[in-house]
Amino acid sequence: MLRIECVLGSRVEPELSEQLHRLEHRGAVDIVTIPVVDLARRRLLITTSGGEELAIALPRHQKLFDGAVLLLEKERAIVVRAATERWLRLEPRSLSDAIELGYQAGNLHWRVRFEGGVLLVALEGRPEDYLARLEGLIESGRVGAGVIEQAVDHEAAPFAEHGHPHSRPPGHGH
Repeated sequence: MLRIECVLGSRVEPELSEQLHRLEHRGAVDIVTIPVVDLARRRLLITTSGGEELAIALPRHQKLFDGAVLLLEKERAIVVRAATERWLRLEPRSLSDAIELGYQAGNLHWRVRFEGGVLLVALEGRPEDYLARLEGLIESGRVGAGVIEQAVDHEAAPFAEHGHPHSRPPGHGH
């Protein structure tokens, strides 16, 4: 079992990208697909697509992310790929509903993204638990809700920087 004790960087960083590109041409880049909900974990036992078992034990200041380079040697590399992610789709009916929904999501420190007038909340647990927190808004019809599954588009953006440790201040979830 290979022990991984740090993230070397992102596959899009120029100095790593060149080396990975050369290894990819030789079929020497192994992928470890990690469920999005597990990207926040610092300790993880998992197997790569090539069958290698990994024991990941990261320091507190590091997190896994889509495109994280875990191993980079002369003859091989291991890179993280985020798996399908589930989202709670919330559509407020008015501006005041949107403000209240935004307040609630922020107060709960939910990981969100926006698509026009729709708020998408990353599901890191049971959808029912999230819906219960917004019960008043949803039952009154002020906010429409549904669950969608969305694969990370590895073709368009092979390793997007979702959750990259430098994308927001350390330890700050919103």
